[in-house]
Amino acid sequence: MKPKPPILKYFLLSLFLSLPLLLFFFSPKGTSTHSPPRNSNSNSDDLRIRPGFTTYDAYIQRQLNKTLNPKLRETWLTRDWGRKVRVFATFFEVLKQKGLLFNESKALCIGARVGQEVAALRLVGVGDSVGIDLVPYPPLVIKGDFHQQPFHDGTFDFEFSNVFDHALYPEKFVGEIERTLKPGGVCVLHVALSKRSDKYSANDLYSVKPLLKMFMASELVHVRKVDGFGLDTEVVFKKKVIQRS
Repeated sequence: MKPKPPILKYFLLSLFLSLPLLLFFFSPKGTSTHSPPRNSNSNSDDLRIRPGFTTYDAYIQRQLNKTLNPKLRETWLTRDWGRKVRVFATFFEVLKQKGLLFNESKALCIGARVGQEVAALRLVGVGDSVGIDLVPYPPLVIKGDFHQQPFHDGTFDFEFSNVFDHALYPEKFVGEIERTLKPGGVCVLHVALSKRSDKYSANDLYSVKPLLKMFMASELVHVRKVDGFGLDTEVVFKKKVIQRS
């Protein structure tokens, strides 16, 4: 048997040594029904991402465990419905009095579950309103992931959310709000600062400072104390209007 030429021998050796690296880069990672946004370095003294979410699908499934819980859904639709709609309506009336919400506003409620917030908006006269959640509840709530809103840029005049603590990627959550708000549009967040949120939360917020950093295209309007079903602080931002010369 003839010995292999030196060039062929070196080629085969290099191919053998490179094989593990090639397998690492080109091997399939598994299929996923949800593509996670790029992770962001959100952890700080005032905003901490909770550990334990190994994949984005695992995070989504944990949120679905709450949203699809039959006992919770029955409570949201019966015992809690009237009370929560009335309280949300009170919040929205205050915002209307401050000139931050109008009957003509096109409004979005983020993480709306069964749509209590949407029903409250319609109750105070904001008819063009809709909610998004992982599980739709027509006609009030359509299916949507708040990390990747299913809307075009500049769609809404007003966005409301009380589920910031459920965001695994807070910067992406805020970025999607600013993307889908019109210039001059208003975002209202209800958050918990004085106590930790429930077991389904993905982050813990300790001050409004991280929000001020994340809302880069907006100006702070006000911060005030509220009693919002376990949430104690209302933070309002207004998207800047870019002046063109």
